[in-house]
Amino acid sequence: MTQARALSRFLFLGRSPDGAAPVVQRDARIDVIRGLALLVIFINHMPGNVVAGYMPHNFGFSDGADAFVLLAGISATLAYGGLIERRGLVVAAARLAARIWTLYIAHIAMFIIVCGVVAAAVTRTQNPLYVEAINIQPVFSDTFEALVDALTLRYQPSYLDILPLYIVLLALFPAIYFAVRISPTGALLVSLSIWQAAIWSGVNLPNVHAAGWFFNPFAWQVIFTLGIILGRAAQRGVVAPRLPWLDVAAIGFLVFAFVAKTASGNPIGIALLNDWFDSVQLGSDKTNLAWSRLLHVVALSWLAMRWLPSGAGLLRHSIGRMLAIVGRHSLAVFSTGTVLAIAGQIVLAETGFALGPQLLVCLIGVMLLIGLGIFLTWFQSITLSGGTVSAEPSRRGSVQSH
Repeated sequence: MTQARALSRFLFLGRSPDGAAPVVQRDARIDVIRGLALLVIFINHMPGNVVAGYMPHNFGFSDGADAFVLLAGISATLAYGGLIERRGLVVAAARLAARIWTLYIAHIAMFIIVCGVVAAAVTRTQNPLYVEAINIQPVFSDTFEALVDALTLRYQPSYLDILPLYIVLLALFPAIYFAVRISPTGALLVSLSIWQAAIWSGVNLPNVHAAGWFFNPFAWQVIFTLGIILGRAAQRGVVAPRLPWLDVAAIGFLVFAFVAKTASGNPIGIALLNDWFDSVQLGSDKTNLAWSRLLHVVALSWLAMRWLPSGAGLLRHSIGRMLAIVGRHSLAVFSTGTVLAIAGQIVLAETGFALGPQLLVCLIGVMLLIGLGIFLTWFQSITLSGGTVSAEPSRRGSVQSH
């Protein structure tokens, strides 16, 4: 069976190329790309610094968050989808519940720590604007109500809105996974319909201090569903076929995105597109997931599947190995990176956004996050060698997704 025919069989019927049993394998691309996305998110969470001006979102429609959610869907499928196939839904649901609880505790801990960091900064600098910059003024104006709202995820300060999204998406994973198992194309069509219906009706989850969640789960479930489809394809041994015309189309779209983002005004001169170019140059709609973001993620994903080596090829160089180490411990690295980014914002503001401090804060933060990944990898190795049972088998390290 040709690769193209096998792909069609999978997309419409959810079947393996030869009816083979599911396979579970670690893909180095997941860890490397996720590690890179974590570092990009850390830099982007310090707006105004010169390094952020060279991050991917300045040269395309999507950014680290899009890649992160896509990889979360892939990782969840390889871990919990594989668990469903081997041990059934009940066991997988128990593991999912445990993971969701871990994410929830991490989110609440991060919320408290960030509030403490900002409170300490305000106390030392006598600058109350830091409270408004991070949107934590409700914590100080009505602490009890703010805490209740935070515990119920109805209040999300700035930069603390990705984990709540992942909690909701992971809770939806079994339903999406079973739909993908029946028909990936059918599941995607349903997902797209939910997304467009949410945009048309303005549906979002409530955020008491904003119009809704910054990452609307009804929209972002599309990227998560795409990740589940890709994970299921890997699980069933489906290989991306050689389709040169699709490679050219994906590259062409990335070039178009680069031109649209970096141009001043409308680069093609069609008056009807003036407003659209203005909007994407300011930033494609992130809350409701603009079409441009979704297509950009799809193009990048296709090229990554086609041209990035899935084995140890990405790990032959030190940069690839470091990124993989960071990607394997994404929850700890993301949480630490968020706190460091908030502290970095304060440092940059107190130093007047001078170039030296900007570069130093970014460098120190990246080194600390890489160091954390190295430490956690070492700690896992001595824990496993000591005979202690890990919460997740090492071959399922991709579960460490944000």
